[in-house]
Amino acid sequence: MKKFLSYVWINVGLIMVAAGIVFFRNPNKFASGGVSGLSLLLTHFFTDVPVGAIMLTLNIAILIVAWFALGKKSAVGSMYGTLMLSAMIWALEIFFPVSQPLSDQKFLELIYSVLIPGVGTALVFHYGATTGGTDIVAQILTKHFKWKISTSLMAADFVIALGAGLLFGAEACMYSVLGVGLKSFLMDAVMENLRIYKIVVIISDKSEEIQHYICNEIGRSATVHSARGAYTVRDREVITSVLSRRQALQVQQFIKETDPAAFVTISNSTEIIGKGFGGYE
Repeated sequence: MKKFLSYVWINVGLIMVAAGIVFFRNPNKFASGGVSGLSLLLTHFFTDVPVGAIMLTLNIAILIVAWFALGKKSAVGSMYGTLMLSAMIWALEIFFPVSQPLSDQKFLELIYSVLIPGVGTALVFHYGATTGGTDIVAQILTKHFKWKISTSLMAADFVIALGAGLLFGAEACMYSVLGVGLKSFLMDAVMENLRIYKIVVIISDKSEEIQHYICNEIGRSATVHSARGAYTVRDREVITSVLSRRQALQVQQFIKETDPAAFVTISNSTEIIGKGFGGYE
């Protein structure tokens, strides 16, 4: 069931990316990075070919290069999101064609062209897939030139954005470069928000009951250690547990009902490594 829900959210993310590109990015000539941006540039030369068709061709070529440059595992891992996104964009162009901007508010359209695909891409990444394209190009550059992946991705996107200036004019170039920066900032913010866990530290006279609830009702574990209060000079048990937002709320409610006098501190963490959460990338 969990795997099925992951695929559902991956496809929701891909639909968001496709909609943002077709309805906002392409009509305004915002080539703000990615294979979608490069495909938009190529429509200047292949005027009768849909952006989705060009994307599909480019992505297949990139996957073939990735197969040899990064290995079979990386290529296969990128295949679903890469090909599905291209197909979705192509389908939207056929069934819901948009030849002109939806409004005369260019900056507003830029925001939507970044916001919708940015959130969609973050969802795709969060559930373990990728939209392929320049993500794969960035991995190849990182492997052969020892660049950081973020540097490689930014470099590839900026080159595409600058290309908009040569083909569509200075205004399109400025909007495209701005879009690259906004996209990078938005994706970092959304990804960090999706990864947030709550570190809950509890000191209570009902320690055993709270431990039982966390382990048996919530399905999480906890670490218990002894500590001495500086003011009371009493030895107490301190419970520390890492929980999701929803689980943290459940524990708070249980503590409120069980021991309202308990001392509880809650902090956020975006990187949890270990059994039940994830490993090193």
